[in-house]
Amino acid sequence: MQRRLLGGSRILVVDDEPQVCVVLKRMLASQGAVCTSAASVAEARNVLEADASFQLVVSDLNMPGESGVDFVRSLAFGSDHIAVLVISGGDDPELAAKVIDLGAYGYIKKPFSLNEIVINVHSALRRRTLERERRRARERSEHALQEETVQRLAAAAELRDVDTGKHIARMSEYTAIIARRLGLSEERIELLRIASPMHDVGKIGIPDSVLLKPGKLSAEERRAMEEHAKIGHSILADSQTKLLRMGALLALTHHERWDGSGYPHGLPGEEIPIEGRIAAVADVFDALTSDRVYRPAHDVRQALEIMAAQRGHHFDPQVFDAFLDVLGEILAVRERLTERLEPADRLKAAA
Repeated sequence: MQRRLLGGSRILVVDDEPQVCVVLKRMLASQGAVCTSAASVAEARNVLEADASFQLVVSDLNMPGESGVDFVRSLAFGSDHIAVLVISGGDDPELAAKVIDLGAYGYIKKPFSLNEIVINVHSALRRRTLERERRRARERSEHALQEETVQRLAAAAELRDVDTGKHIARMSEYTAIIARRLGLSEERIELLRIASPMHDVGKIGIPDSVLLKPGKLSAEERRAMEEHAKIGHSILADSQTKLLRMGALLALTHHERWDGSGYPHGLPGEEIPIEGRIAAVADVFDALTSDRVYRPAHDVRQALEIMAAQRGHHFDPQVFDAFLDVLGEILAVRERLTERLEPADRLKAAA
């Protein structure tokens, strides 16, 4: 039964006394743990850098070179990734209190028994698991709240542009699919997926006479419409959250063009953030294949022909090619989330 307590746990033992390392590894291994040892803090750091799978470090405090206290501080404070237990030959209550305050999960005085080591290691590993679960639950809750806030903010803008239907939902999925094809990290993809519905939030500040005009815009009206990029950026910029900062970036850059002819700043090529280049492709495809108050949707073939002519002009060639590579996934999303306006709805929107 004891063996199952530590079965499979990855533990790093750090002590400059080889015999202590041998004894600790033997004790822990007898209970099913997988152990590695290091003779100094410097060696331990190299081991941890090369292998991120360790769950627990059992470290002496008094070793040559870097202080064990500094090692504990760097590993444990504010982190639930690696649990830390301290062992020491001295009986120093003040030192024990200090390392516990720094984040160590326990202080064990030499000499130690098998039961003492196993109980402390099991307790530390269990605490680590609970803290990770609590943190993840908190992050999921915060994540859900942020996503709901984004959706409500984007929906507020969408209410004024009644012919866009489920545009923000499609944009969210299109951008994630393209970003994944381009090899962006999952964290970055998720941030882009959640933030992309905010790309047109600046339309809140555009007059209805321009936003809902059923015919061609005049030059003056076009300039007014283009202000939505700056307006959206100003609404979202300077936030403390990554999500709203990403929304601000998308609002500002999704109308920039690869050849530098876009707005609001005429950024060329890779001066446009990759997220803005992805959003540009997703936004144009969705616009072309969606009903508007001034025209019905293009079919997919027509939309692709129009977009292909803009490869290297409006669109980053690499992003456009990635879009074509995942077109099947894009079309599946479009089929699932298409909401077409009936003629009566178009008349209502134009009124």
